[in-house]
Amino acid sequence: MDINPWLMVIIIFSINIVYVSFFTVRMIMTLKGYRYLAALVSMIEIVIYIVGLGLVLDNLDQIQNLIAYALGYGSGVIIGTKIEEKMALGYITVNVITIDESDYLPRKLREKGYGVTDWDANGMDGGRQAMQILTPRKMELQLYQTIKEIDPKAFIIAYEPKTIHGGFWVKAVRKGKLMK
Repeated sequence: MDINPWLMVIIIFSINIVYVSFFTVRMIMTLKGYRYLAALVSMIEIVIYIVGLGLVLDNLDQIQNLIAYALGYGSGVIIGTKIEEKMALGYITVNVITIDESDYLPRKLREKGYGVTDWDANGMDGGRQAMQILTPRKMELQLYQTIKEIDPKAFIIAYEPKTIHGGFWVKAVRKGKLMK
């Protein structure tokens, strides 16, 4: 099969972008516990991988093919992470500490449907209000925006919980009852 060398470069580059995007999404799905969906994605991923690698190995005498493979790989990582950001699988836990010791911020967040546990805390300069908020990752940016609108000086730190068990809130979120 005699293909234009630049067309081969474009094909190898494109195949690798698709392969690595699938790889990245599959890996994240695996880490977040979506094992059956990850297995399905991996079946598609491996077919794309074999086709792309075969094209490169059949044309190793052309350095531009190897470069296209490497550039496609790097681009695929970027695109795959962007896809995962849009999918926003799982939950995050956000810890917020505010100087305002009233219940205004926790109350406003609860009115919007967020699960908030709050308590009085002590900081270097005195009393604080501390909160722990669990939310789907799809709602993460909206949560930050709401907190910053109410208290622009709030200290915010977020992490992804590995296991969630119990509580009334998770059931409500799974039923789609968090307000947007």
